[in-house]
Amino acid sequence: MLNCVGTMFACKNFRVQLIELMAVAMFNCSECDLTLETMFSSMFSNHASIATTLALKQSEIYGDCKKSNFLLKNHLQPIKSTCVSAHRISCSSGMLLSKDRIQYKTLEDDSIRTFLKGEKFQLHDVIEAQQFDRDILSAIFEVAREMETVEKKSRGSQILKGYLMSTLFYEPSTRTRLSFESAMKRLGGDVLTTENAREFSSAAKGETLEDTIKTVEGYSDIIVMRHFEGGAAKRAAKTANIPVINAGDGPGQHPTQALLDMYTIEREIGKLDGIKVGLVGDLANGRTVRSLAYLLAKYNDVKIYLVSPQVVKMKEDIKEYLTLNGVDWEESADLKEVASKCDVVYQTRIQKERFGERIDLYEEARGKYIVDRSVLDVMQKHAVIMHPFPRLDEITVDVDDDPRAAYFRQAKNGLFVRMALLKLLLLGW
Repeated sequence: MLNCVGTMFACKNFRVQLIELMAVAMFNCSECDLTLETMFSSMFSNHASIATTLALKQSEIYGDCKKSNFLLKNHLQPIKSTCVSAHRISCSSGMLLSKDRIQYKTLEDDSIRTFLKGEKFQLHDVIEAQQFDRDILSAIFEVAREMETVEKKSRGSQILKGYLMSTLFYEPSTRTRLSFESAMKRLGGDVLTTENAREFSSAAKGETLEDTIKTVEGYSDIIVMRHFEGGAAKRAAKTANIPVINAGDGPGQHPTQALLDMYTIEREIGKLDGIKVGLVGDLANGRTVRSLAYLLAKYNDVKIYLVSPQVVKMKEDIKEYLTLNGVDWEESADLKEVASKCDVVYQTRIQKERFGERIDLYEEARGKYIVDRSVLDVMQKHAVIMHPFPRLDEITVDVDDDPRAAYFRQAKNGLFVRMALLKLLLLGW
């Protein structure tokens, strides 16, 4: 039978009709799945173009890229390396894009968003905060609220069953790594993890980041990476044919932290327009405040106060970005004065690991700005204190019991936002 069917594929009219028939049968006849899978696995090993056409027909019939992705992932595994690595389906247009035309791979041009926009959108990589606009942020937050409900269920969800996430962490992490792993498992997926990739991966032998990414993508469906070099996440995204999430790249950015920070502000304050935010601490080396500043600039009538020791002031590129985007900002040396005006006091630690041998500069900066009870006394009743963690001594522990201390709620929100991102990256809207 397989030989006969293979011969019949030479006839174009027959091929088109059969593809349409199979596209419907794959999801309308559950009893046929095993037979179809066996037949397709043998037939399509030499007909990758037919496999991609079938997936496109699925997308056309159902208007749902999830089903065509499922088809390629589960029923056409033998041809996945031939077909899927060479092409991507644009779910918004139904077009088949060759690798050199994959829209989300054009990260060389920073002005190009990594989203296919429309009534529905698919999120491909999360690399930097600039890639988001207000509509996309609202959509992510809407899904995050749905994930709060999912998380409360004892069994979670199974929407990512069969998917594998690889975590590559070249720098230490507690909350980011564990929240991503928890997010994946709560949605039914599995995790392959490397906790200290700098020492316990082939990077210790001199392997390039690009070679590591090319290898790991063969084992998984999505990569979450933290790296000690700025720009490493962008390099990984350019190399990989699967989604890449930047979980922090040196002193560069930490976009998922900024997303959960904005989500927390909206939940705590009730709005994102017209807020006043004080960014405090290590503003030169803190990737979280850089990413947060980019996102705050998306909203109207936002005022940002920059409070930091002289040696770790906010870098000029962020100041220029805020100015170009019409954001009102000012630098201040008076933490209490700023705290009395703000809706959000966003405290950060002084990052000792970024000072190298200049420990004298670290000691000069450390302990200059501390949030304690005296700062709480001047804050407004509705205001909140946030911190991306880890905390050292920049927020005293006697602040923890105050309802305005939002940092543990903030950390919990990271789970919901990362669940939302995994859902959107792997399944689309």
